[in-house]
Amino acid sequence: MEFGLHIADYTWSSGQRQLGPALAAHVRNAEAAGIQRITVMDHFWQLPGIGPVEHEMLEAYATLGFLVAHTEKALLHTLVTGVIYREPALLAKQVTTLDVLSGGRVGLGIGAAWNEQESKGLGFEFPPMAERFRQLEETIQICLQLWSDSEEPYEGAIWQLERTLNSPQSIARPHPYLMIGGGGEKKTLRLVAQYADACNLGLSPETARKLDVLRAHCDAVGRNYDDIEKTAMIPVDPESTPATVASTMRDLSALGFTATYVYAVGYPEPERVVELLAGATDELA
Repeated sequence: MEFGLHIADYTWSSGQRQLGPALAAHVRNAEAAGIQRITVMDHFWQLPGIGPVEHEMLEAYATLGFLVAHTEKALLHTLVTGVIYREPALLAKQVTTLDVLSGGRVGLGIGAAWNEQESKGLGFEFPPMAERFRQLEETIQICLQLWSDSEEPYEGAIWQLERTLNSPQSIARPHPYLMIGGGGEKKTLRLVAQYADACNLGLSPETARKLDVLRAHCDAVGRNYDDIEKTAMIPVDPESTPATVASTMRDLSALGFTATYVYAVGYPEPERVVELLAGATDELA
């Protein structure tokens, strides 16, 4: 089981002016503690349940570029990008650029987007769910084509690209790590079965059943279920202990998960999160 550090809160006691140095130290400490993955949210306002919307939130891909410069080994990606925020070719180019500059360590986490309040507040179009899922599938198809050797046109119902040239090409082959986030049983998990390297689910009483649904989708499209990495996301707060985190990790491992992304709520000192995960690693050992 691998730990991922999901950075969902930038409201730290060091303050806004020291956010850059604090973030650089945070990810360096995470790598030094053996954390293999680091992810960021693709949001523009803070999310309910983590903090007030007015709290600090950094743009995801600029932040990933910063993290590339301050890490050496960790897999980096968003968890996850909202498909409505960027044109597909631009998104593929952003991920490719970061993958090249990192030596092959940046992937794409993507989903259908959900935060209508944020989108309306900032002027992003927020189509109905069915349209967002059509965008999601075409975006995935365009990214995969841009990461391939093909420069052929792409003709979709939404987007048409005359030449899918992408140079430099990604270092990660056959393409950067591709995660589709969410547990929707009819559409999201079908797209995982058809296209993705990994899914990402929350831990709930429904989790085991959702994995069964994913297996059925894999059977339907002729995909080996075991080829898809199962990842989870769990919260921690100041009441969490290494023992409680390790216990949750064991439960997830028993279900077939191989990586867990942990995000912190209520930790103004980010080094405490790394200490917690390092302690949980010792408990698991």
